[in-house]
Amino acid sequence: MNKMWVSFIGMGLMILAAAVVLFARSKTKGWIRIILVVVAVVLLIYGCLCELIALT
Repeated sequence: MNKMWVSFIGMGLMILAAAVVLFARSKTKGWIRIILVVVAVVLLIYGCLCELIALT
């Protein structure tokens, strides 16, 4: 059961990362865009790690 929740958290983080990138590219400019994209990359990496934990 716990692996299922970790998997859901990982999927949610990946979806959130995609939404942040879409928002950053369409609505922001300059250094705010860079900060948002870096945050999205961190979320994506953490989401991938959660998915790998759920697989083992």
